[in-house]
Amino acid sequence: MLRAPLLATVPHGFSTREEPALEIVLPGAPLVLAKQVHGIETITVTEPWTGLPPEADALVTARPGLLIGVVTADCAPVLLADSEAGVVGAVHAGWRGAFAGVIESALVAMKALGARTDRTVAAIGPTIAQASYEVDAEFHDRLVNQDAATIDLLEPGNPGHYRFDLPAYVARRLRAAGVAAIADLDEDTYTQPERFFSFRRATHRGEATGGRQTSVIALGG
Repeated sequence: MLRAPLLATVPHGFSTREEPALEIVLPGAPLVLAKQVHGIETITVTEPWTGLPPEADALVTARPGLLIGVVTADCAPVLLADSEAGVVGAVHAGWRGAFAGVIESALVAMKALGARTDRTVAAIGPTIAQASYEVDAEFHDRLVNQDAATIDLLEPGNPGHYRFDLPAYVARRLRAAGVAAIADLDEDTYTQPERFFSFRRATHRGEATGGRQTSVIALGG
């Protein structure tokens, strides 16, 4: 289980293959996960689901005693907290969701619960790193057309391809939104098969792609 010093006062954790259990984050707390679809929907959680989980890629809560979380296997898990307001969030920030605004969606939902972005801190968990994440020219053009300044997050790869820095892009979106402080655990899912699941690595190796890390956060209570 990995933790971010920036969130030291908030119950949270990023699971690994070595330590998948999450009960140690907040013993006895129910875990709430959504059906992730690489979108920007954020749901405010007040109690555990009673049926099938709804579709969303970010969860926020102001209720103590609930573990909210996201699952990832290369995408960026982002945990958010405004401890003064008593509001936390968990975001699944793959490239599609990050491009479309899932981070900003979560921050708006937190604000509706009383959080302030300039007090909110963010931790980026295990994510595929730039050296491991090659994208094509179409991806390059889509990113740069959206924001020309992001050209510095792409470096040349194989012919017609580029390597994209997803964690840096996520951090940039957080910073642009006004988040007070950001920490990146700087853990590459692709290059550490003993520690992390990686969808891209498993695909390249012809292995099963179902494994996921779970990242959770809660308000103590």
